[in-house]
Amino acid sequence: MLTILGFAMIATFLVLIMLKKMSPIAALVLIPALFCVFVGKGAKLGDYVLDGVTSLAPTAAMLMFAIVYFGVMIDVGLFDPIVRGILKFCKADPLRIVVGTALLAAIVSLDGDGSTTFMITVSAMYPLYKRLKMSLVVMTGVAAMANGVMNTLPWGGPTARAATALKLDAGDIFVPMIPALAVGLLFVFALSYVLGRRERTRLGVLTLDEVLVEEKVPGKAAEKVAEKAERTEAVLVGAGGSGSGTGKGVAPTASSGAAALGDDDESDDGFQGLDPNRATLRPKLYWFNALLTVGLLTAMIMELLPIPVLFLLGAALALSVNYPHIPDQKARLAAHADNVLNVSGMVFAAAVFTGVLQGTGMVDHMATWMVDVIPEGMGPHMALVTGVLSLPLTYFMSNDGFYFGVLPVLAEAGAAHGVTPLEMARASLVGQPLHMSSPLVPAVYVLVGMARVEFGDHTRFVVKWAALTCLVILGAGLLFGII
Repeated sequence: MLTILGFAMIATFLVLIMLKKMSPIAALVLIPALFCVFVGKGAKLGDYVLDGVTSLAPTAAMLMFAIVYFGVMIDVGLFDPIVRGILKFCKADPLRIVVGTALLAAIVSLDGDGSTTFMITVSAMYPLYKRLKMSLVVMTGVAAMANGVMNTLPWGGPTARAATALKLDAGDIFVPMIPALAVGLLFVFALSYVLGRRERTRLGVLTLDEVLVEEKVPGKAAEKVAEKAERTEAVLVGAGGSGSGTGKGVAPTASSGAAALGDDDESDDGFQGLDPNRATLRPKLYWFNALLTVGLLTAMIMELLPIPVLFLLGAALALSVNYPHIPDQKARLAAHADNVLNVSGMVFAAAVFTGVLQGTGMVDHMATWMVDVIPEGMGPHMALVTGVLSLPLTYFMSNDGFYFGVLPVLAEAGAAHGVTPLEMARASLVGQPLHMSSPLVPAVYVLVGMARVEFGDHTRFVVKWAALTCLVILGAGLLFGII
C-alpha cells in the first residue's frame, strides 16, 4: 500500500506542477501533507517535517548566503569580462550561445557544487538569453544536463556515496567511467548544438560585436546594429524569409536588435549584467574579489570548513570590503532578497516532501518493490538493470536514499550472479544527468529561480533530453566494457 501511495504522491506532484495547477512550493507542502493523512500517520506529520527541515537546513543556509555572495560579485562586476568574452565569441548567434552555456556549465562544475555552477552560469548567460529573447528553458536544461554529467566527479557526491555504501575506492569507480562520461558530455554538447540551431532558426543571427567595443557610444552602436540587422534580414529574405522581422525563422528587426543588446529595457527585469556604468561596480577591487572567489571555491573543494560556513564568511567579507557603508550593504541585501526568499522557501518546502517520503517509509517500500520486480533471469545483467533503474530512482528519491538504501540491495543481488561491486557502482552513476533536475534537488531551484523559469516548464523540457543523455552514457559504458 505504501508503495502505491508513494508513487501516487510523486505522480500527483509532477502532474500538478507541469500543468501549472499549483505552484511548486504549494505542491511540495500540501501534497505530501495530504498523503501523510492517507497513510494514517497524520499525527506524526510535524515530526516528519521537522526531520526534513533539520536535514536540509544546512543546504538552505548555504544557498541563502551563496546567492548573496554571487549576487554581490555580479554587482561589483566580477563576471562582466566573462559575459563580454562569451558575447564576443558568440556574436549574438543563438547556436554559439547555447553551446557556450553547456561549455561554461561543464567547466564551472569542476568545483563539485551544483548550486555554485548554476549561479555562475545563469549570472553570465542570462543577459544574453534575455536580451536576444532566446528560450530560457533551453539555458536551464542545457546547464542542468552538463552539470549532471560532471556531478559524477569523485568530490561531487554520488561517486563518494557509492564508494562509501559498497566500501570501494572512489578512484576505482570513477577513473574507468571517464570514457563513458566523456561520451555523455559530448552528447550534451551535440544536443546543445541542435537546440542552438533551433533557436537560430527561430530568431535569426545578428553579429553585434561592435556593441562591446562601443558600449559607451549608444548612438553609433545603434546605427551599426541597424546596419547589421538590415544585412542579416536581407540574407534571410533571400533564403526564403518573409522579411517582416516578426515571423519564425526571420531575423529581428533593427529596432529589436538594438533593444536586445543596446540599452536596457523593461524586459530585462532590472538585470543589467552588461551595463558598464552601474553604480555598484568596484573596478579597483576586481582582483580582491577574484582572489576571494578562487579562495572560497578552493576551500570548498578542500573541505576546510562546511560549505554553509564558507559562504556565510564569504558573503560577510564581500559586503564589508566592497560596500563599507551600512546603507549600501542593506541596499545590496534588499536587491537579492527576492532570489534568496524564493530559493530558500523552495528548499524548506522540499523538506516537507522528503520528510514525509522517508518518515512514512514510502521510500523504503518503493525501493524494495523495484528490486523484487526484477526477473530472476536478469541476475547476470544486474549492472545493466542498475543503470536503467538509476534513472527513475535517483529522480524520485535523494542520492542518499538511492546509494545507501537501494544500491547495497542491488549489489548483493548482482554479487550472487557474479557481477562485481565496481560494475554496480559505476552503473549507479548513470542517472545523474536526470537526477540534477529532480524536484528533490535543492540546486535546481537555484537554477530555475535565478533564470526566472517555471519549474514545470523546465521539467517538461529537460526530462526527455536528460533521460536520453543517461542512456547514451549507459550505452557507452556497455560498449567500452566498463559496466
